[in-house]
Amino acid sequence: MSLIVQKFGGTSVGDIQRINNVAGRVIEEVENGNQVVVVVSAMGKTTDKLVEMAKEISPNPSKREMDMLLTTGEQVTIGLLTIALQQKGHEAVSYTGWQAGIQTEAVHGNARIMDIETSRIQQQLKNGKIVVVAGFQGMTEEKEITTLGRGGSDTTAVALAAALKADRCDIYTDVTGVFTTDPRYIKGARKLQSVSYDEMLELANLGAGVLHPRAVEFAKNYQIPLEVRSSLEKEPGTLIEEEATMEQNLIVRGIAFEDGITRVTVFGLPGTRGTLSSIFTELAKHHINVDIIIQSITDENTTNLSFSIKTEAVEETLNVLENSKGIAAFDRVETESNLAKVSIVGSGMVSNPGVAAEMFEVLADNEVQIKMVSTSEIKVSTVIDAKRMVGAVESLHVAFKLDERSAVKA
Repeated sequence: MSLIVQKFGGTSVGDIQRINNVAGRVIEEVENGNQVVVVVSAMGKTTDKLVEMAKEISPNPSKREMDMLLTTGEQVTIGLLTIALQQKGHEAVSYTGWQAGIQTEAVHGNARIMDIETSRIQQQLKNGKIVVVAGFQGMTEEKEITTLGRGGSDTTAVALAAALKADRCDIYTDVTGVFTTDPRYIKGARKLQSVSYDEMLELANLGAGVLHPRAVEFAKNYQIPLEVRSSLEKEPGTLIEEEATMEQNLIVRGIAFEDGITRVTVFGLPGTRGTLSSIFTELAKHHINVDIIIQSITDENTTNLSFSIKTEAVEETLNVLENSKGIAAFDRVETESNLAKVSIVGSGMVSNPGVAAEMFEVLADNEVQIKMVSTSEIKVSTVIDAKRMVGAVESLHVAFKLDERSAVKA
């Protein structure tokens, strides 16, 4: 008997018909002789609707109360799915994140899982029940309800798989696997049969919405076999493993992109030791994620600093910088919004020099201005105008031959 963790996203449980469909997929695993823990998201666009309702009342609602509000979405889903499983003749029990023993750090809106007490789940599995757990949520030591950030249900599922020592974790979504790029925007996108943990982590961090980055981190750290597959179509998905065994002929494995990026430039920072660390320490204290960083020294021995953030964090970032003037004096701050990040990812880039140059050449040929650049062993990221994003991705997808069917077959 194997222990399987299944995760179903919001689209997969978007209405009663789809919840019944999910119940059928769960029962298939049970009838194959497996124990099953199911993690679910809120139905459809429930979370977005709850956010909109809160914003109608207050433009800046309390993060604590937003966690109280948003966790209700998953609670609806676990109740309905458990009722569906029971109606189909199977014993099942539903748990919220805190009932399931998920303990998080004391951060509202984007908490990290610190520990999972699995005894309650294990006892129910021993009793022959299907356990349905609300994703995206947990509780602090002080009994405060928290959420894990957008896509946090993926993290719940993989963390539970690790804690329970599950044999496999299946992530069911509205696509049939991990694609070379987002098929909703790029018609030539192709499904990959496999991708490495490192490549998937880069893609997830760079905007590929199919998996939450922290979920991939958990999977890599605990060597949890992952498969991303469709909840609506019965076909093989994409395996995420230590080293991708397929598509070895691809130097670039995928292209990730996201809009809603803003470049922040701080002018006239003093060129003294510790200035940069003080700036980024303050930003980190406010849980502001900084991405690409560029530093330049001026003739006056001062420093100009540019970094990219999500546009939604601009107001808070500017407030933090203004409040930091006492420890890191600077002349002024400028921002540029309506930007996007486009990134190429592939483990083959390590042993193939010139990939970055080819990317820059393709963008130049298409008259796309590069505003910022960041590289690692297996990725190159560029910040460009948001209005050029899709066109840039299409050109890169063709240039690196990701649109060719033969390129992604075993």
